[in-house]
Amino acid sequence: MRKLLNKDVGSIGIGAMIVFIAMVLVAGIAASVLIQTSTTLESQALATGRDTTGEVASGIAVFDILGYADTANSQDISKLAIGIRPRAGSDGIDIAETYVELSDATTKVVLNYTTSFFLEPDGKDDIFGAAVFPDEWNWTWSDGSKFGVLVIEDADDSITSSTAVVVNRGDKIYLCINATATFSNISERVDMWGIVVPELGAPGVVSFRTPASYTDDVIDLQ
Repeated sequence: MRKLLNKDVGSIGIGAMIVFIAMVLVAGIAASVLIQTSTTLESQALATGRDTTGEVASGIAVFDILGYADTANSQDISKLAIGIRPRAGSDGIDIAETYVELSDATTKVVLNYTTSFFLEPDGKDDIFGAAVFPDEWNWTWSDGSKFGVLVIEDADDSITSSTAVVVNRGDKIYLCINATATFSNISERVDMWGIVVPELGAPGVVSFRTPASYTDDVIDLQ
């Protein structure tokens, strides 16, 4: 049995104190890491919540799709007008950051907005006669990758110019597509589908089948 001497008592006390201080330091560092991690997670959760709310609440609704066929010359649909508006509770939607996907099972196209074809009239007697459908004879748009904009309703003047087309609550516009440039016209009994995709939020759905015959120039497709 080892006898404890007076000179050994101080050594044991110092060792215990060193161990205690080390435990306190380790606990402090661990607590600091946990607090920092929880703060980071809280900030990330708040940001994710805001983004999720924006994704759910925002988006585009398609309220109308019209087609134009020159029946006097026995032509198929050469122009499409897709009517869109923001969904209820949606934030403002920048059309410059919106694109349209369309497919007829043979061809799929992705179209972006061009500021060269924009019109904000005070009423329009013939929307298909408006200069808002990208001209397929102009080499700039011959690939059919662009759409124009025809403003239908903008009570708060949020659409300030062709370069600042931002639609918000109550606004309605037509996205104007040259079907000759994109699909070499759209014939009868063709299934068409696609989406109008905003920068943030739910896309608008496009889905219709062209009629068995074109008896009118203007056709309500969806």
